[in-house]
Amino acid sequence: MKKENLWLSYQDEDKKELNRICEWYKKCLDEGKTERECTELVVKMAKEQGYQDLFQIIKEGKKVQAGDKFYAVQMKKCVALFRIGEEPISNGMNILGAHIDSPRIDVKQNPLYEKEGFAYFDTHYYGGIKKYQWTATPLAIHGTVVKKDGTAVNVTIGEKDDDPVFVITDLLIHLAGEQMSKKATEVVTGENLDLLIGNCPIEKTEDMEKEEKEAVKANVLKLLQEMYGIEEGDFLSAELEIVPSGKARDCGFDRSMVLAYGQDDRICAFTSLLAMLEVETYKRTLCCLLVDKEEIGSVGATGMHSQFFENMVAELLAMTEGDSQLLLRRALMNSRMLSSDVSAGFDPLYASVFEKKNSAFLANGVTFNKYTGSRGKSGSNDATAEYIADLRRVMDEAGVSYQFAELGKVDAGGGGTIAYIMAEYGMNVIDSGVAVLNMHAPYEVSSKADIYEAVKGYKAFLEW
Repeated sequence: MKKENLWLSYQDEDKKELNRICEWYKKCLDEGKTERECTELVVKMAKEQGYQDLFQIIKEGKKVQAGDKFYAVQMKKCVALFRIGEEPISNGMNILGAHIDSPRIDVKQNPLYEKEGFAYFDTHYYGGIKKYQWTATPLAIHGTVVKKDGTAVNVTIGEKDDDPVFVITDLLIHLAGEQMSKKATEVVTGENLDLLIGNCPIEKTEDMEKEEKEAVKANVLKLLQEMYGIEEGDFLSAELEIVPSGKARDCGFDRSMVLAYGQDDRICAFTSLLAMLEVETYKRTLCCLLVDKEEIGSVGATGMHSQFFENMVAELLAMTEGDSQLLLRRALMNSRMLSSDVSAGFDPLYASVFEKKNSAFLANGVTFNKYTGSRGKSGSNDATAEYIADLRRVMDEAGVSYQFAELGKVDAGGGGTIAYIMAEYGMNVIDSGVAVLNMHAPYEVSSKADIYEAVKGYKAFLEW
């Protein structure tokens, strides 16, 4: 199959729609840098389109009918959108699934310390990262601090033009001879990814009984108390995430690409969301499922391994067709899904790890991966030939540009998605998404053309 750059085929009308979608997408990336922020943003947009809280509908015992639109949130980190179709839910749903967590650095529960006149946050990285990439770059803090009385304080520092930013320091090149001889995995250790947050001691006042031994730390605590009403003990019940500071930006002289943090996998989450909000024609019940914890194994109450999704489908069935385990199993088995996650874009500067004819190229359309996994397809969902043939037909009829790819050369590495978890229900699932460069780095690169084709492809799938 010939690889063709899509920019050569777009007409003015295509480019206008592409720009609309990509500007919307960049704003979503700016507002949703954590899974909590993404969930809040999704609910806000869903409400504007007439979606109702499914838990409230259940509580009130209201009837559910075709055309109804619902959202359901799990612990403020996972959200599912449903649009009820004309066909019974037990006939199966069309499901778009993606994850809204991204690799990052988390603040520990006992984080604040002072060392030689500097104040730091002690940290623990989340997901697979190259640790050295996170040093010497402007960083922001996003998250929530919950006090003992239940009061939640939202924290965002480092995004406004007049905000301070933070940094993880690196060793100057002049003294880095030994460091430069180490393997990349050892250049910066996990325990050295501590965030520099202050250097100014607290001013001594008359009411101070004695001079502070850790005056810089004390000053940071004073500022946090003044700004947010936070005490040191409140860090025990806090979720603070360290992410790159700054907005999503156009990339390249031609503005053909997007450079931003968190595109794995919010590039699939937000394109799925837009398709879900704007789709008009559908017969089956639709679902857009945006989950947490994929980067660490889809575990926990907000990950795909939880029973949140299954429980929500059971609730909808109980309100439409009856409370039956058989109906639930039938609905899940009869469903079809696109497990939307990013794919490794072919990078000619690192061509040795790719097998070119089975690689995803930027600006070549939405990507399908028949299988992911590692080595001998270990840990993979392997989609059936029949399902792929049906998808090809659907995409072709809708004029969607697409490509099929693998994650690099055999035995070069590997990765996984949520596809295998949903496939356990017996439904047809395939990995699909958008190719990116710099995957899991602080800033990732995507093609605007692929973002546009992803939205088109997800709409075609929902209408199928």
